[in-house]
This record gives sequence, C-alpha cells and structure tokens, in this order.
Amino acid sequence: MTKLVSQSAEETIRAGEAFGSGLRAGAVVGLVGDLGAGKTHFAKGVALSQGLDPEQVSSPTFTIAHEYRGDGIPIYHLDCYRLEDEDELERSGAHTYIASDGICLIEWPQRIEALLPPGTILVSIRHEPEGGRLIQILPPDGHG
Repeated sequence: MTKLVSQSAEETIRAGEAFGSGLRAGAVVGLVGDLGAGKTHFAKGVALSQGLDPEQVSSPTFTIAHEYRGDGIPIYHLDCYRLEDEDELERSGAHTYIASDGICLIEWPQRIEALLPPGTILVSIRHEPEGGRLIQILPPDGHG
C-alpha cells in the first residue's frame, strides 16, 4: 500500500498525475472518499498524465459518466454517488466503460462493488484531523 499526505488541491492533482502515469489501458480505479475529499482533483491528475487539460475534468455526479480523450489513453470517469444499485448503472449503459480500452475512474465504487472486476485498484482519500488529505493506494484486489 502506498500512502501520502496532500496539503492542497494542487498536490492532490500531482499525486493523481504520478499515479496515472503508471496506468495502462483497461485499468479500473475506484476512488473512495467522503464528499469533498479530493476524488475529482485526483482524477484531474490522472487526466493530466494522459495529456489532457485537467480543467476539462469535472465530477459526473449528475450525468454518471464523462469521457475524456486526448493524445493518451482515453479516460472514462464515473460517479456512482446517486445510483440506487448496480442495475441502475447497467440500465444507463455506463457499465460498458468498466471493460473498455481506456482508464476507468469510478467515484463511489462501493455502490457498484459487484461490478468491479478483478484487478481493480482502490485509491482512498480522506481528510486528516491535523490537516491535509491522506491518499492511500491499495494494490489490485486490495478491496476484497
């Protein structure tokens, strides 16, 4: 498990960029954390690692999925916060991103746990009582 503490949104973006530079096509990453923890900032960094403008990246809370395409691997960014269950994701068609040719970033992956494939990497982001955010990267299948 990798751990680091971020003191700012910019540091969280840089952590996401460093992490994203090691991802390959087909990677599925669950971003776990409370509202406002920094999941979308981390996703901005992953986008940056693939040559995308991080300003393009926003939370897909109301649309469930965003696609980002640039010079690198495509990124599919899902937000499952508002989903009632896995069936709702399947009905939306967004579940197809999980088995895609890109990098699939999933905010609130615990809401669709049954749909997460083996090899899913979990990134936990949480506010620390003494300040900053603790970012923990669990190895594939560290969620089970």
